[in-house]
Amino acid sequence: MHEPAKLEGPLAPRVRRRRFSLLTRRILLLNLMAPVVLVAGLLYLDDYRRSLIASEFADLTTQSEIFAAALGAAAIQSADEAQPDAAAAPSNAGPPEEHLSQHLAQDILSRLVEQTRARARLFSVDGKLLADSRVMGTASLAVETAPLPPPGPPPDPVTQVLNAAYDFIMNWLPADEDLPLEPDKPNPSLSEYPEAAMALRGDVGRALRALPPSRRRADSVLRPRLSLTVAVPVQRLKKVLGVLMLSTDSTEIETGLRSVRFNILKVFGAALGVTVLISIYLGRTIARPIRRLALAAERVRRGGQIVASGIRAAGGGRPAIPDLSHRNDEIGDLSVALADMTDALWRRLDAIERFAADVSHEIKNPLTSLKSAVETAARLQDPERQRKLLAIVLDDVSRLDRLIGDISDASRLDAELSREETQYVDIGALLGTLVELHSAGAGADSPRLVLERIGTRPLIVPGLEHRLGQVFRNLITNAMSFSPPAGTIRLVVARQGDFVEVIVEDEGPGISEDKLEAIFERFYSDRPHGEKFGTHSGLGLSISRQIVTVHNGTIHAENRHGAKGEVIGARFVVRLPVD
Repeated sequence: MHEPAKLEGPLAPRVRRRRFSLLTRRILLLNLMAPVVLVAGLLYLDDYRRSLIASEFADLTTQSEIFAAALGAAAIQSADEAQPDAAAAPSNAGPPEEHLSQHLAQDILSRLVEQTRARARLFSVDGKLLADSRVMGTASLAVETAPLPPPGPPPDPVTQVLNAAYDFIMNWLPADEDLPLEPDKPNPSLSEYPEAAMALRGDVGRALRALPPSRRRADSVLRPRLSLTVAVPVQRLKKVLGVLMLSTDSTEIETGLRSVRFNILKVFGAALGVTVLISIYLGRTIARPIRRLALAAERVRRGGQIVASGIRAAGGGRPAIPDLSHRNDEIGDLSVALADMTDALWRRLDAIERFAADVSHEIKNPLTSLKSAVETAARLQDPERQRKLLAIVLDDVSRLDRLIGDISDASRLDAELSREETQYVDIGALLGTLVELHSAGAGADSPRLVLERIGTRPLIVPGLEHRLGQVFRNLITNAMSFSPPAGTIRLVVARQGDFVEVIVEDEGPGISEDKLEAIFERFYSDRPHGEKFGTHSGLGLSISRQIVTVHNGTIHAENRHGAKGEVIGARFVVRLPVD
C-alpha cells in the first residue's frame, strides 16, 4: 500500500496539526495559576499556626500553675516528717527544713494529668527528677508509658494515601525558624532545659522545640513535629522548692491545621474543577473556532495557489470559511472578515482569469492581421501593393503598442491604488487645469470645453490626484470622440450633500439604451462612424470605473434628451465622497 504523497513548496500546509490545542493549554495554565498560588499561601497558614501555638502555651501555662499550686500545698514534707524516729532537734535549731516528697508528688501528678495529654515532670532545686507522669514503678524498675490513640476504626486506604500525600507536602513547606531538638534520652537533666532556669528564679519559662523522628508518634495519623514545654516554680511561702515542667506535642495544633487545610483543599478542589471546566469551555469556544478558521484559510491559500497556477479543482469548488457570525463576538467578526476577504480574493482571481482571456482575444486579432499582411507582402511583387500592406503592418503594430500600454496600465492599477497614500484633491481646480490644457492645444474644429461650477461649497475629496485626473481625461477624450466638430462639451461640478458630483455632457449621437452598462466592460468598443479601427483599446471607461470604485464613488452613463424626447448627446455622472 502506497503512502499518500506529501505536498512540498508553496502548496505544503503551514497550519500545524496538534492533538491538543496550545491555546487551550495556555488558558488552563493561566486560569490555574491564581488558585494554585492562593492555595499554596493558605496551606502555609503561618499566622494561624502561631495563634494555635500561643493558645496551646496559654493552656499549658494555666494547667502548670494549677498543678504547681496543688503540689506546693499537698506534696511538701518537712525533715521531721521524713524521719519520725530520729531524736528531737534542740529547741533553738529553728524551723524544720521543707522539701518535696517524691512519693506524694508522683501520686498527685498521676492524678492531675490523668485527663490531659500532657507530660508532667517534677524536679527538685538541685536538678533531681522527683516524678514523671509517663513513668511507673520504682527507680530500679521504671516503665515509661505513652497515651494510647482514641478508639476507632483504622483509616481506609484512600485516607491513608491522602494523609501520606499531606505529610509529604507538609514536609516540603518551609519552617519559620530553626528550632532546637527535644532532648532524646530517658532521664535528661534539668540543665538541658533553659526554661527551667527561669522557673528556678520564680518566673514562668516556655520553650518550643522540634521533636526528633524517634519521638514522633507512630500510632497517630498525624506525625507531630513540635514539642511545647512550660516550666513553673513549685513554691511554698514564696520559696522555690522545685520545678514543674508540663510538655505536650503539637498533635492538636497539627489537627487544627490539618482540618483547616483539608477544608481549603476541598474548596480548592471545587474551584479547580470549575476552573478546568471553564478552561475547556473557553478552549472549545475560542481555540476550536480559531483552529477551524485557520484550517479554512489554509485551504483557501492552497486553492488560490492552485488557481493561480492554472489548475482548477474538480467541479470548480471553492473552500468555504465557517460561518460564525451568529456568535456576535470578535471571533464572529473574524469569520465574517475572512469570508469577505475570501470572496474578494476569488472575485479577483476570476477577474484575472477573465482579463487574461480578454487580453488573449484582443491581442490575437492584430497579430492575425499582422501575420496575414506579412505573408502576403512576401509573395507580392507589386511595389504599390506592398506599400499598402506595409501600412497595414504599421497600423497593427501601433494598435498592439497602444493595446499593450493600456493593458499594462490596467494590470498594475489595483496594486498602485492599494499602495499609494491618498491626499485631498480639489476637483474644481483639477477640472480647471484640464480645460486650460485642452484650450491651449485645441484646433479650430476641436470641440470646446466649458466648465461650470455650481455653488461655493468646497469641492475637495480624498484620493489620488493623478488617477482622478485620468478618469476625467478618459471621459473628456470619449466625449470628444463622439462630439461634432466645433461642438461643446460641458463639465458641471457641484457639491451634492456628502458627495462631489461631476457631469460630462457631449452633443454626440448618444448611447444605445441596452449598452449603458456594457460600455464599462473591458475591451468594449463602439466607436463613431469614420474613426480608424484600432485607435482605442476599449479599456478607458473600464479603468475609469475601477478608479472611481476604489475611491468609494460611482460612475454611470445616460442619454441627454431634447424637448421632443430625442437623444441629443450622452452624459457621464461621477460621484465622489468628500470623506
